[in-house]
Amino acid sequence: MRNALKGILAGLALSSALALANAGVANAGEGEIVVGAPISLTGPLAGDGKEQEWAYQQAVADINKTGGIEIGGKKLPVRLVVADDESSEAKVASALENLIKVQKVDVLLSTHSGPMNIAGAIVAEKYKKFYMITTAFPFEWQPLKLKYSALFFFHPGPGSEVPFEIWQKLPPEQRPKHPALVTEDSPDGKGFGAGFEAAAKKYGYEFAVNDPWAIGATDDSALITKLQAANVDAMLVFGSPADTITLIRQMKELGFSVPYFHGWKGTWTGEFHDTLGADSDYVLTDGFWSESFPYKGAKELGERYDKEFKKDSVTVGAFYANAQVLFQAVQRAGSTDADKIHDAIFNQEYKDTVVGDLKFDETGFALIPSVATQWWHGRHQLIYPNGDWTYKPAPAWDKR
Repeated sequence: MRNALKGILAGLALSSALALANAGVANAGEGEIVVGAPISLTGPLAGDGKEQEWAYQQAVADINKTGGIEIGGKKLPVRLVVADDESSEAKVASALENLIKVQKVDVLLSTHSGPMNIAGAIVAEKYKKFYMITTAFPFEWQPLKLKYSALFFFHPGPGSEVPFEIWQKLPPEQRPKHPALVTEDSPDGKGFGAGFEAAAKKYGYEFAVNDPWAIGATDDSALITKLQAANVDAMLVFGSPADTITLIRQMKELGFSVPYFHGWKGTWTGEFHDTLGADSDYVLTDGFWSESFPYKGAKELGERYDKEFKKDSVTVGAFYANAQVLFQAVQRAGSTDADKIHDAIFNQEYKDTVVGDLKFDETGFALIPSVATQWWHGRHQLIYPNGDWTYKPAPAWDKR
């Protein structure tokens, strides 16, 4: 992380010139609120970025249907300006500088993934622009004690316990005997890996294989051979969509399957299913939301996404709620001033978002639950929490 942040700071001096050369200017004018968002439109997280961009666009369209955000007794329309961060922690800085210095945005919505959001929050802090975040872990963000950002997400501790909670409810003969932990070699991966290790100890499990996983690996044969030799029957995998797709394809090529394959970060996207097709069946995913949640607007948002894309999503609600909170905070503050937005969010509660009621603490963090779903015929079936889907163990590849 230290080296990455040095690169971010070193790039700040050059990024304005790059932004001027590569982006059109969208100056904020009077009579509107301009919201900027760095989003992964290209690179390995582009699948996530597509869902995020759609959710932000829907939130902007919905607030504008009501006339916009009320400030000083007058409703102002909202305009969204997006900059591609190329799925790169280093590129987030230039994307943010483009939005702040060139596009002249008033406030900011976050990108996706912890290290990238930390990079974005640091730049926003420098320029005193409020940056509303989801999809970053609190252990990454809270120690920085930033004033001009707030975060809601699940904590890797409780999130890491989800698969073990699922296993506890399985018949004894279906519970894993030789689970494996495969996490990408990144700050997020290490943080989640530590959570899995603590949860395994708590629930009485020991990992037969527990290895760091190189980001962008193209040959996983050595890892798969090791998993086979250890008789692994369950895998907890934290990695990008591209890396997880590569792993599963090579597992199939080598004839290796496990009854329980649960992915974080890489398995929930539509890209994952679109690429693997039927081979995505039986795979469990993480997620931050479900249209099955009993919260105001959740079902309607899910139906809207399904109607447009002919598939469901376990994330668009979190991104939509991110915008909901920011828009309400600006209205409560009566301003886009970062100090006033800080006061409107920290130690405050936001009710009736599509992820439920959010209670922000004195650090600006609010906790939401992690969900677990299973891919089945192109749909996410909710297992946890309180899902009505019964987990299906995966048979061998030649039995599917």
